Amino acid sequence: MTNRLKAKYDNEVVPALTEKFGYTTIMAVPKVDKIVLNMGVGDAVSNSKNLDKAVEELALISGQKPLITKAKKSIAAFRLREGQAIGAKVTLRGERMYDFLDKLMGVSLPRVRDFRGVSNKAFDGRGNYTLGVKEQLIFPEINFDNVDKVRGMDVVIVTTAKSDEESHELLAQMGMPFAK
Repeated sequence: MTNRLKAKYDNEVVPALTEKFGYTTIMAVPKVDKIVLNMGVGDAVSNSKNLDKAVEELALISGQKPLITKAKKSIAAFRLREGQAIGAKVTLRGERMYDFLDKLMGVSLPRVRDFRGVSNKAFDGRGNYTLGVKEQLIFPEINFDNVDKVRGMDVVIVTTAKSDEESHELLAQMGMPFAK
């Protein structure tokens, strides 16, 4: 069973991008390389149970076990020590990446209140796209009754595109709902 988004990429997006940007080989056509989900849990400093809950939710959303991120240096003002656990991240590649991207664009983003499309300005200059999600409740796997606290997360879509224009076109062709 092949992924719907992967099939769309192979059959529709590659020919469209080749025509628009004039690539000579299929290997030059940009593709989505990986998706990194990052959840910073600032209140894990005072209560380590919050981090466990965040890791559990991130595992549900991504279908993969998250890596716990630790503080690189101590910051006294935040009562933060070097090496203290302060967040979780997951890197998705291959089939899971396409499944997540399909779910994000088709199910989760339309569930956001007053959704008018994602920003066109969130590219980093090298063809990668970063999206901030304010609450984890937009994902269908999260049960509303089991949520103790609303947490946001960053979704970074890393592409092999050389420029923001190519990356924007790639994501738009794949179905990313950009604001008009």
